[in-house]
Amino acid sequence: MKKHLILLAGAALAILMVFSACGRSAKKAAEAAEKARADSIAAAQHVQDSLKALKKVEKKKVAMEKFAKLPAEPVFDIVTNYGTMRVKLYSKTPKHRDNFAKLSLEGYYDGLLFHRVINGFMIQGGDPLTRDTSAVARYGTGGPDYKIPAEFVPEYTHKKGALAAARQSDQANPFRESSGSQFYIVQDAAACAQLDGAYTVFGQTISGLDVIDKIAAVKTNARDLPLKPVEITEIKLVEE
Repeated sequence: MKKHLILLAGAALAILMVFSACGRSAKKAAEAAEKARADSIAAAQHVQDSLKALKKVEKKKVAMEKFAKLPAEPVFDIVTNYGTMRVKLYSKTPKHRDNFAKLSLEGYYDGLLFHRVINGFMIQGGDPLTRDTSAVARYGTGGPDYKIPAEFVPEYTHKKGALAAARQSDQANPFRESSGSQFYIVQDAAACAQLDGAYTVFGQTISGLDVIDKIAAVKTNARDLPLKPVEITEIKLVEE
């Protein structure tokens, strides 16, 4: 009887050892499969990132080629989900003209929002933070890491459709330097007249004034942010 019990115990132990070995093998196989999957995903992401980088380099190259051939007062279409505003950039504000043109040609504005809309005043966009919905509390504070020296030209006033550069307040920005990317478009000339000589006007809307009104009329929250996104699809050069 004892002999049978010993044999049974030995058999049971052998079976447990087999199952244990199988369990370890299965775990190792699962870990290897998971690692292979992670490596595959990482490799695919690397390829995708490399293609994006190459595309970005190529786009910048094309942008610089176009920039080199720009006329003194280039024309751009600001394409939005509410329609298109065509703007002409002024020659007497070359720093602002060149900055806006370069950013537009490189696709910097593509996908950004008009994050500040005040009916009876103006519409403002160009903040790269608006691509990130989790950064909504910081909308209006983003941009490249540089400012543009003010270029006040008396004849360039805040008439309807005027394209002007946003900036920080005088207290934080005594030289009234402009944001590196944020801009606004005048909807109401009378309300914006107070800004003449204090904010750089560097262009004018030559068609699509009705689009400004459409955007200005959207519903906004307490921070003047549209409840439904007003998106800049792209800003593209109008080539003759």
